[in-house]
Order: sequence, then C-alpha cells, then structure tokens
Amino acid sequence: MSEADLILGIVVFTALAFDFTNGFHDTANVVATSISTRAMTPQFAVGFAAALNFAGAFISLEVAATVAKDVVDAGAITTTVIFGGLVGAISWNLITWYFGLPSSSSHALIGGVVGATIVAAGSDAVFGDGLLSKVLIPAVIAPVLAFFVGGIAIVVAYRILARQRPGPVTRGFRYGQIVSGGLLSLAHGTNDAQKTMGVIMLALIANGTLASDADVPIWVVVSAASAIALGTYFGGWRIIKTMGTRIIKMDAAQGFSAQGAGAAVILTSSHFGFPLSTTQVIAGGVMGAGAGKRVSAVRWGVAGNIVMAWLLTLPASAVIGGLAYLAADALPGASGPVAIAAIGLGATALAFLNRARKGVPMPAQ
Repeated sequence: MSEADLILGIVVFTALAFDFTNGFHDTANVVATSISTRAMTPQFAVGFAAALNFAGAFISLEVAATVAKDVVDAGAITTTVIFGGLVGAISWNLITWYFGLPSSSSHALIGGVVGATIVAAGSDAVFGDGLLSKVLIPAVIAPVLAFFVGGIAIVVAYRILARQRPGPVTRGFRYGQIVSGGLLSLAHGTNDAQKTMGVIMLALIANGTLASDADVPIWVVVSAASAIALGTYFGGWRIIKTMGTRIIKMDAAQGFSAQGAGAAVILTSSHFGFPLSTTQVIAGGVMGAGAGKRVSAVRWGVAGNIVMAWLLTLPASAVIGGLAYLAADALPGASGPVAIAAIGLGATALAFLNRARKGVPMPAQ
C-alpha cells in the first residue's frame, strides 16, 4: 500500500467516524419529541429512526454534490486537508455532546473543511458564493421557516380539535407521531448522511481515485448510510433530554406539529441540495409548536443557549480544523494523520468512559 493510499484510508475511516458521531449526536433531532410525548418507547424510537436514516441516504444525492463541488475547490485541497476538517467536525461534535448541547453536525463538518482549506490553500480555495447561498442563507431561513410552520400547524390543530375529548385526541396524535417521526428520520438520512458522502468524494478526487465530475460510488453511499444508522441506534441521550423536555413541556399535538414541520423543511431543502442543520430545523419546529400554544411555554433561556452553540459552530470547528491540518502536515507522510487519529480515539474513549461513570440520564419509558 502506498503512503497516499494509507492517508486516503485514514480519511475515509475518519469520515465514517464523523458520520457515526453525527448519528448519535443528532438522534435527538429525530426521536426526542416522540419519546417525550410517549408516542414511542426509547428503544423502538431509536431503532425506527436508524432504519429510516439508512433508507433516507439513498433518496437523493444533491446534498453530497453540494459539499463535494460547491463549497471548496476540490482541485486545491489534499487528503490531509480533508482529514483536518474532519477532526475539527468530530471534535466539535464531541464537545457539544459532552455538554448536552444540540449544535449542528452539518455546520461543524463544513466549518472544519473550510478552516483546513483556508490554512492549506488560502481563502481563494473556498467558494464564497456557494458557502453563502448553499449554507449560510439556508441556515438562517430554515429554522425560522420551521418555527412558523410548527406554530401555524399547532394553532390549526387546536382550533379544529378544541372541543374533542382529550384522550382520543392525544392517542391520535401519538399515532400520527409515528408517521411524522418516520418522515423526519427519512429526511435526516437524506440530508445528513450525504454530507459524509460529499467529503469522501472530495478525498477520492484529491487522491486522484475519481475524476472531479464522477458520480458518487455505491460503496460510499452504503457505508455512509450504515455509519449514520449505527450512530442513530446508539443514540445521544443527553441531547435527547435537552430537545425533548428542556425547551418546552411538549404534548403529542405539539410533537406531531414540530416533527411534521421539520420533515417538510428538510426534505424540500435536500431536493435543492442545501446541506441544512437538522438540529436547527427541528429545534425551530419545537419552539414554534410551543409558542403557537403559549409564548411563555418556551424556555427561551435554554433556546438562547442552543442558538449560541449554533453561532459558535462554524468558527469553532473551522479553527480546530485548521489547527488539526497544521499538526497533521507538520509530520512527514502519513505519520501526522496516524498520530492524530490515535490521540483522537484515545480522547473519545476517555470522554465516553467518564460519562459512563457519571451516568447518562435517559428519558422515562
């Protein structure tokens, strides 16, 4: 095996590791509302979401094309640059998971790659127009749109069903949440798994394995879909608690409205190739569903902390990605990525063991 192939293998492995962390970090986006309203048990919810995340990855490849071709210049970067960006994304995912903050894995990935690219090849290698139109503008519009869709949906639901008996209505909405939760899981796989596909495509192009106009190989699609599905199944219970109970005290109607709003916005954006933050979108839907019932029902302080994590994600992951590239590039050949990967695995294992000793709170059955 050549040195270039070894580095490529490390990058692909790191990309799939990111995809796994994306799955367990973003599980809360998909299942928290269903669990908190008791529409599904935690075990069923994460298994259901994992299966549909896997299926969703095969629906469209527009987001993968955006990440691979519209954000950075594939001809100006190397596999080491991509490795640095992935380290930045994984690091930020683990930091926010450790503190239970539902930040954006999507923006962590894009921020990490952009930061490493700027350090390695300069700002000219970053497509500013693509970053603005495909990432930053949708990042602002999508959660706001989900907020209003969720708010309108819950107002309409309460108006229509206000005089009905609460018991049958709640049961009906819980059944409805199985459908809306399934659509949200499908949408999550359609958008999030493709970001990893796009990064692996960048690595293959940088290594000369694929031409810049090549289609995504099927093994890339299957491996990315499998990694995010496994991560979803293992779940991120700390973030589930934040999303499911700390923003609002949610009923089944609000859960259905929030999930439906999130799924609609994400599926539409995936069709146009926008790599959204599913965290932002579903949080916007949750806040909208809460505010539609009563503005004071939303714990705006918690919501503010989440927004602050979003604002920090792109710059923080970019800085970490740039530093990781410098560290990897400072050592000869493949020794830099190998050393950083080993240190990262060790630090991740320590973080999980530390959390396991302290005990991670899980939602009620």
